[in-house]
Amino acid sequence: MKQIVIISGKGGTGKTIITASLSVLAKNKIMADCDVDAADLHLLLQPDFKERNIFKSGHTAKINKEKCNECGKCISACRFDAIDSDYIVDPISCEGCNVCKYVCPVDAIIMEENISGEWYISKTKYGMMVHADLGIAEENSGKLVTTVRKNAKEIAEKTNADYVIIDGPPGIGCPVIASISGVDTAIVVTEPTLSGISDMDRVIKVTKHFDVNTKVVVNKYDINLENTEKIEEYCKKNKIELVVKIPFSEKVSKSIVGGVPIVEYSNNEVGKQIISLWDKIK
Repeated sequence: MKQIVIISGKGGTGKTIITASLSVLAKNKIMADCDVDAADLHLLLQPDFKERNIFKSGHTAKINKEKCNECGKCISACRFDAIDSDYIVDPISCEGCNVCKYVCPVDAIIMEENISGEWYISKTKYGMMVHADLGIAEENSGKLVTTVRKNAKEIAEKTNADYVIIDGPPGIGCPVIASISGVDTAIVVTEPTLSGISDMDRVIKVTKHFDVNTKVVVNKYDINLENTEKIEEYCKKNKIELVVKIPFSEKVSKSIVGGVPIVEYSNNEVGKQIISLWDKIK
């Protein structure tokens, strides 16, 4: 069973569009949407939710007013100003550091585990999918990504799937690291813009650090041929395979509006290049 993650150094490069099409083309696979901060693979794969699970992570202080003697030690100790003069904790300001509980002389403070989001197991016309939603302003997205990947892998092993196709998050932070750890191949989707080239370089440095086999796809390559040449030179210099160059097409936007992966929506050059990408990957 092979794990393939599609990532990008920045958002908006077409990563999810490509992932959705690979989900159509790959046979005997499980899909995982690890972009938990802004999950959108479900918009193209149209899942039927089968299982909903609560994700808990981190803690928030809660003061028992019956036990509290209002000594003020917790207020003085809290560097985040999360406790007001009425001894009520602001859950948004509280960082769950435990200091208030430690200094409380009457054990009036407990640390409650946060409900930070949800993760799901769903069925699509293309196969099973594991995905999640991190709550607004919640942290620990890397832990939620790990939860999604763990369950996707378990389902893949139980069903003898050949692939786990992972839609990774953009950027280079903790959720990206959690998405690429232990995968067989990382596909970096970039675009021929200055920010696209810069962010491609950043995320490739991350994949190299974790010794992940990395390949590059240039999306909308024909909007700036000069920058596409720079990407080709970068890949050649760093001994990274540039697998395909996908042209710009207005049909991609129309396929998104229709909620259909582009390889199903149209047999144009974009679809043909993504088919070529999958043939080379597998």
